[in-house]
Amino acid sequence: MKSFPADSVLVPIARLLCVALVLSSLAWADGPGDNQVQSVRPVPPPGISIDPAVRQELEAGLKALEAQVKRLQEKASKDSFTARYLPDVEIYSRGLRLALEEGTIYDVKELPQAKDVLAEGITRAAELESGKAPWSTRTGLVVRGFRSRLDGTVQPYGVVVPASYNADNLHRCDLWFRGRAEKTPELQFIYQRSRQAGEYTPARTIVVHPFARYCNANKLAGEVDSLEALEHAQSHYAVDPDRISIRGFSMGGAAVWHLAVHYPDRWFAANPGAGFSETPLFLNVFQQEKLAPTEFEQTLWKLYDAPYWALNLKNLPTIAYSGEIDKQKQAADVMEAAMAKLGDRLVHIIGPQTAHKLHPDSKVEIEKRMASLAVEGRNRVPERVHFTTCTLKYDRSFWVRVTGLEEHWTFGTVDATLIAPGGIRIRSERVTDLELNFEAGTFPLSNQSIIVEFEGAKPQTVSVPGRLSDGSWMAQFHQVNGLWKAGPRPVEGLRKSHNLQGPIDDALMDSFVFVLPSGKSASPVVEAWVQSEAARAQKEWRRQMRGEVRVLKADQVTPEVMKNSHLILWGDEQSNPLIGQLAAQLPIRKVGTNWNVGNARFSDTDHLPVLIYPNPSAPGRYIVLNSGLTYREYDYLNNARQVPRLPDWAIIDCRTPPDARYPGKIVKAGFFDEQWRLKSEK
Repeated sequence: MKSFPADSVLVPIARLLCVALVLSSLAWADGPGDNQVQSVRPVPPPGISIDPAVRQELEAGLKALEAQVKRLQEKASKDSFTARYLPDVEIYSRGLRLALEEGTIYDVKELPQAKDVLAEGITRAAELESGKAPWSTRTGLVVRGFRSRLDGTVQPYGVVVPASYNADNLHRCDLWFRGRAEKTPELQFIYQRSRQAGEYTPARTIVVHPFARYCNANKLAGEVDSLEALEHAQSHYAVDPDRISIRGFSMGGAAVWHLAVHYPDRWFAANPGAGFSETPLFLNVFQQEKLAPTEFEQTLWKLYDAPYWALNLKNLPTIAYSGEIDKQKQAADVMEAAMAKLGDRLVHIIGPQTAHKLHPDSKVEIEKRMASLAVEGRNRVPERVHFTTCTLKYDRSFWVRVTGLEEHWTFGTVDATLIAPGGIRIRSERVTDLELNFEAGTFPLSNQSIIVEFEGAKPQTVSVPGRLSDGSWMAQFHQVNGLWKAGPRPVEGLRKSHNLQGPIDDALMDSFVFVLPSGKSASPVVEAWVQSEAARAQKEWRRQMRGEVRVLKADQVTPEVMKNSHLILWGDEQSNPLIGQLAAQLPIRKVGTNWNVGNARFSDTDHLPVLIYPNPSAPGRYIVLNSGLTYREYDYLNNARQVPRLPDWAIIDCRTPPDARYPGKIVKAGFFDEQWRLKSEK
């Protein structure tokens, strides 16, 4: 096996599992055929040819539905009721249109399903035109839609509303994350969610099935989609915020692992089944992939590799499931080993002699435990909080929030304990800034002043005012020369912060727009690269993240656009006026005919930077140069590969043709420091 990072928690786990996994791979390999960069099969795969008469019928129906949608869109600008329920209609027209345009109908059996989806869309449109939305109050299987903040597209999700549903009472809610389904884009998803209840339908429980932007294991845009689907469901149904769980199987099990460790304070329980929980072991063994990652690629694995984050499960009840003879049992085995290193015992329910499916007896046992956990629900104010993170993207657990790290991608930890009547004990490592925050009515300490004890190499106590009259309390702390001080750190230039910390892909996890060149680059090599990569980024956002990129020219970017969206700028100083305006404020800039990166120089005739950086003209927003999603077609074939491929910045040699893994030759790349500066050369 290839070596892994020296600080990796996977090293002892790799040694523990290596022999068993290698033996299992002989029978269970996912397929070296998907390891060929030069012959990558398309995802989604191409569909069947449709009989011309059937196509004509579907296109005519779609045209009629889109006419209805257009009328509703005009009405929605003046009518809040129509605007509220319009996405529930638009998902039907968009789903069918994409299936016809992209050729993603895979079986003749799906043609009647397409007609059913069309008919339901037409019915909903007519109902909404008459001022009604009866589907919104139905029980049973209902397909809903919302407008994503990322790109403004409508995205579907399914919901199972129990027959006992009563809007006057709060209900338990389970999020169910689906398995990999390359042949289930929007149209098939909508049909299935209106016909299939799913693996679990607990009594008196609302079950939400996110679409999650297709096949990405609920990462990046898929992560945002999952949370937006939940938020939409919470705005339409009586969901108990303290009784929300996350569950899933296969690809969905992988999603549960990362959403559990990243958001441990949001769920009353996590129930992952099969899937994968980390990148290198899974790919090395099951994909039989010869891994040769760069240093920054290994670093970026930490973003979604759950073993690094296992400490966060101390505050989240977790019930894992595996089939006894399922190769994906490896996911829970790895997490079990990681948790054991912390002194924790993972509940791992195993289906006897079961391959890649849920055993019926195991389902009964799992649901018994989940129901018991739901009775108590989430504990909003645990007495002790354990938290670790390597990025301020994921910065909090319950009443503890990390607001500064010594260095991103090196894990910082916090162990915080409430001590009655008026104390808090904190042990932290590699954390420079902290916030302790209790909502109204939740602060359990009563003293007029709170003594915060910081343990460690330099033990100290800091006294801060006690709780407020509404029972809330918040205090901030920062380190100076290794000593903690009360209050926020004085603002002195840029600092990495929550949702403003990189890497490049982070800009695609909130509202963004592409700003295309309005002129041409002086270099034909650079010009050709920009045109090709900008077009590819738009196409792949639609193909893989099932969205539509919003595109502007530089003169269309208003202060309002900058305020509300990250800017993905394509080109160079000659071809894109916005890059020209901002270039002098970036850490990588052009001097003469060279791009300067510290002491290194790269000719502007055949090199171009890609990077992410805080927008100097819009606090809280990014600018990105010359990049969409940084993982590419090769990575679509296995969800474990779908992690950011580039760090905060890189220099691309545009003379090397892009391929299914990289946008060209990466001649230099790295992460900015905590002040968004180039790190000094070692």
